Amino acid sequence: MSIAADDGPGMVARAFRHRSFAIGAVLTGLVIAAALVSLFWTPYSAIELAVPRKLRPPSAEHPFGTDHFGRDILSMIMVGARNSIVVGVVAVAIGCSIGTALGLLAAARRGWVEELVMRFSDFTFAFPAILSAIMITALLGPGTINSILAIGIFNVPVFARLARGAASTIWARDFILAARAAGKGQARITVEHVLPNILSIVIVQATIAFALAILAEAGLSYLGLGTQPPLPSWGRMLNDAQTFMYDAPYLAVFPGLAIAVAVLGLNLLGDGLRDLIDPRLARKR
Repeated sequence: MSIAADDGPGMVARAFRHRSFAIGAVLTGLVIAAALVSLFWTPYSAIELAVPRKLRPPSAEHPFGTDHFGRDILSMIMVGARNSIVVGVVAVAIGCSIGTALGLLAAARRGWVEELVMRFSDFTFAFPAILSAIMITALLGPGTINSILAIGIFNVPVFARLARGAASTIWARDFILAARAAGKGQARITVEHVLPNILSIVIVQATIAFALAILAEAGLSYLGLGTQPPLPSWGRMLNDAQTFMYDAPYLAVFPGLAIAVAVLGLNLLGDGLRDLIDPRLARKR
């Protein structure tokens, strides 16, 4: 049974009329489209050096200009979008799967199990993604995999707390009592009744966490802890641009805009999803 069910056509119709969702979907779609296109085509190579054409301003030949190594900024942003999306998807998948499972377990078992999961969440919250990445890097070295681990670990307690709170509410509902009376065990009730009813909330949180993961990946790359050369990264492009801020400000403008578009799009998408899933939230605004 699901208390958050909605008919498909009705949801789609409301989605097209919802301004935040529509704008967020367009902005997110642009970022995803750039990442997908970069899999088989970019205007120029994103890693090949071409020093003779270094620091060229935006033009018809290079719409976003070139960097200090002569690489095309547009091509680098397209490939950087792919890297950011991969890091965000995998990191959020790790945090969502582990965190939601722990939250469901805590809500179902209660007692010392719930206490243990919540204290684990409190402990993990003490180590933000940046600090976790620094510690992991000290042990394993910088790289994309370590960024994914750091961001994923940071997301575990977020989803654990969310799932535990939402699931605890569902466990108090009458249809759960009916399921127990029918002889269903905790595991079966969790899978068949509790999880479907909190899935929409988890999806909304995953969308927002995806935006934060992209921002965290850019921050880690800016510090030199994320994606390593020669692969482009939005954060490292901003770091490289510092030296040329007065001579070539476009080096910082375009990757900064890419990060802003991706984060804004996903936040608007998550905000729209929240309103679509529970219209009461929209009416309260």
